[in-house]
Amino acid sequence: MGYNSTVLSVVTFVYGLAGALYIFSLVFRKASAGRIAFWVTVAASAGNLFGFLLRWYESYQMGSGYGHAPLSNIYESLVFFAFTISIIYIVVERRYQNPTIGAFALPLAFFALAYASFGTSSKISPLIPALKSNWLIAHVMTCFVGYAAFALAFGVSIMYLLKKGDDHEGLAARLPAPSFLDELTHQLIMFGFLFLTAGIITGAVWANSAWGRYWGWDPKETWSLITWFIYATLLHARLMRGWSGKRIALLSLVGFAAVMFTYFGVNLLPGLHSYGAMSQ
Repeated sequence: MGYNSTVLSVVTFVYGLAGALYIFSLVFRKASAGRIAFWVTVAASAGNLFGFLLRWYESYQMGSGYGHAPLSNIYESLVFFAFTISIIYIVVERRYQNPTIGAFALPLAFFALAYASFGTSSKISPLIPALKSNWLIAHVMTCFVGYAAFALAFGVSIMYLLKKGDDHEGLAARLPAPSFLDELTHQLIMFGFLFLTAGIITGAVWANSAWGRYWGWDPKETWSLITWFIYATLLHARLMRGWSGKRIALLSLVGFAAVMFTYFGVNLLPGLHSYGAMSQ
């Protein structure tokens, strides 16, 4: 275990602290806790980025064949996933000045990095031949920026359903207006959809470079396409059919379930993308 793993393990608890502060702020209506939580989130994001870059540096110190961008296995992708969730959330909070969203967003970053730190191996391994490509960074980063946006849309959709399902006298009364949550879900999904599309395109180009074909119906490719169609259906229903509110929130939950299966479930299936064994 390198120093990067120690740093990222510490960052896991900082994310947990930020999430706890946001939840405390929401439950007890303590604005000061929300302000502190924001700066704790910034610190966690900075630590996450430092750990990511340190792992990149340490891979090159291990000798020939090891040096590569830390995006090649479950552990490394979860580290980047947590980072992108936190960065997108920081932008959202600064844009809308509403810390209640943090109570539903920061726990996602915490759980991603917690699973990476305590549920997978952090060992740095040399790249397998198929991954030795400059397309690795473009493909994985675009996909995970999209995944992170969908993760936040998932959290906001839960907020919407809680808000609409409550009598507005309990905890839900402290959540933003349903119209705001509905629009924010749409914006996050639009953003994520653009990056998921870019991820699929860069993946196809990479596949052609590595295996001589753009598409091969590998389980990961198939489920990526299924996920793309779910979010495309959501956007079509909203823009062309006028769907909003509960139906969009529920489709957002279905879409994120597909994202999670594409991310984790497909690694258990045989195929060219079955790199999960590398993190065991």
